[in-house]
This record gives sequence, C-alpha cells and structure tokens, in this order.
Amino acid sequence: MERLSYKPLAQAAIASGGCHLLDAHNPVPVRADSPALEVMTDLAKIPAATISPGDSLPEANQSMLLRGVRLLLVTASDGRIRGVVTANDLLGEKPVLVAQNRGIKRSELRVSDVMTAVDHMEVLRLNDVAKAEVGHIVATLKAATRVHALVVEDLDGKQMLRGIFSASQIARQLGINVVTHEAARTFAEIEAAISGV
Repeated sequence: MERLSYKPLAQAAIASGGCHLLDAHNPVPVRADSPALEVMTDLAKIPAATISPGDSLPEANQSMLLRGVRLLLVTASDGRIRGVVTANDLLGEKPVLVAQNRGIKRSELRVSDVMTAVDHMEVLRLNDVAKAEVGHIVATLKAATRVHALVVEDLDGKQMLRGIFSASQIARQLGINVVTHEAARTFAEIEAAISGV
C-alpha cells in the first residue's frame, strides 16, 4: 500500500475583529425569484428525520422536538417510505378522532394510525425543482394546501427521496417570522413578501 505524505495546513490567528458563529438556523436569505433549490432541505447532505410505523405518538413528538422538525418520514425496516407524520398529525384533533372511531385510548395509537400513507401523497421531481424558483414552490404548497412537499429523484431505476420543502423554512429564508401552527397566516405572509419582489 502506497504511503501518502500529508503536510499540515497553515494556521492563522483569529481576526482582530473577533470570530463570529454561523447561525445554521438562519440559512441564506432568498427572494421569490431565487432558485428553488436554495430553500430545499437536501437529503443528500442532511440525514432524513425518520420514525417507524409502530412507534408511539409521544415517541414521534419527542423525535420531532429533538431534531427541531415538524415532519418525520415513516420508514419500514426495508428502507421504504411508508408515509409522513407531521406535528399537526400528532397534536391536532386527528389522534382523538382516530381513537374514538376505533374505540381505543389515544395512548394506544401508533404512528401508522395517524400518518399520511405514501399512496395518498404526491411528490415533486428534482428535474422540475432544479428549473423552478422559490415563488413556484410557494404556489405549489398553497395549491396543495400543504406546508411540506417531498422531492424525488430517479437513481439507477429506483425512486429516491432527495429533498423536502417546508413553508416555515421558506418563510424564515424570506425573512418572515413564522407562527408554525398557523399555516394560513404563514402563507399570507409569504405571499405578501414575494409579491413585494
């Protein structure tokens, strides 16, 4: 085996004005005409937040809190996506209604009971997203009355999940303060921000 000779990199002193911390929670500011990819969470770079269909609702909620997300991908042991579960699915009226309809306690529900199954989902194609602007994504989310959109890519004959759009992430990058539980208000503020461009 060939031995490589690595040389150390040059080191420098901290600048006289100080060194500032990057804020990863405030990514690059965008406008309506910015490339859509600038507001997509790229799952080729950031690991997806996942959960199993059999996990409890409190486990799903805790997982969201720990990861700072409002959507988890529900995956089976074979790696296939079974659906998505959102904070609204966990904390809204859906669990109460499902439990009442089934005659069980809310505490007995599992993620699979409240998630949106993959066969009830639509996705965006990466090829289309690569040519789109932020305004297109906002219009798409609004038309679908959703706050998230999944992006897929075909690799070696398999459909792979490549990214996720989130209305709250787009709003943050547009410089809008987000009230995460008020989707209609978020969209109104996003639309006001992008119409000013």
